[in-house]
Amino acid sequence: MSSTYSSNLALELIGAGEQAGNWGSTTNTNLGTLVEQAISGYTTQAITDGADTVITIPNGASGVARNMTIECTGTLTGARNLVVPANRKLYFIYNNTSGGYAVTVKVSGQTGVSVPNGAKVTLVCNGTDIVAANNFINTALTGVPTAPTAAFGTNNTQIATTAFVQAAATPIASIYTVGLIYTSIVSTNPASLFGFGTWVAFGAGRVLIGDGGGFSAGATGGSADAVVVSHTHTASSSSSVSDPGHAHSADQPYPGSTAANGGGYYGQGNTRNTGASTTGISVSTSTSVNATGVSGTNANLQPYIVVYMWNRTA
Repeated sequence: MSSTYSSNLALELIGAGEQAGNWGSTTNTNLGTLVEQAISGYTTQAITDGADTVITIPNGASGVARNMTIECTGTLTGARNLVVPANRKLYFIYNNTSGGYAVTVKVSGQTGVSVPNGAKVTLVCNGTDIVAANNFINTALTGVPTAPTAAFGTNNTQIATTAFVQAAATPIASIYTVGLIYTSIVSTNPASLFGFGTWVAFGAGRVLIGDGGGFSAGATGGSADAVVVSHTHTASSSSSVSDPGHAHSADQPYPGSTAANGGGYYGQGNTRNTGASTTGISVSTSTSVNATGVSGTNANLQPYIVVYMWNRTA
């Protein structure tokens, strides 16, 4: 009976009555080479730039894909694939390539798992494709664990490292530069929101006005109270009463004349003039200006809505 081979590690299974006198050699290859590769083998594999790299598990012979740990090397100009056979086995993959690109470990025609540059991951072939061997559920990390940093702009469910967050925050910091005014209806200091900069409360009780037209940036002025422009009120009046002089006249009877009724005859007698004289009458007048309107306190305000303002100072 001819030899056969195991389905996963491709170890040679000697048939009954076969390989007389060669059992030792075959067994040594199985145990000393092939099984050892599968259990503790560590090998490096150069990843071809521009094409898939294919590794195999040959029957009864040494093969790269049989090794437990495979360190990927080489210089890449883009993401590449490491194609492995569909044999069920465990893999430790270390992407130690140069260029900063991922290597996807997969079975031909399948999706596989993308291993970021610099990452060390545990994968398993399930007979169809490569999948992650670990399922971390509610795992509490302690110390200072590290993870690969995704390229800026990455938008998926992978972990974001502090380096990734800082890189993402840099464009925001370049927009919110020192001297910028930030407004909000929430009282939270922008330093807590953005994670950078020193922000101080700004412009309490004041509105903003653009530089120019006689106004300089940073200057303050104005009043919440109504301002009455300086002015004067005048009033005048006059009156006088005077007597320029006048005359009184009276008729006098002729002396010795007697009328029929026993009265005397009257004729125009002498006229007597009085001298010019004032009457002694005086007239006094006064003028008053009455106040009107309401208080000007807090009466000089445009329609407004109150917000929180912050100025970045550092």
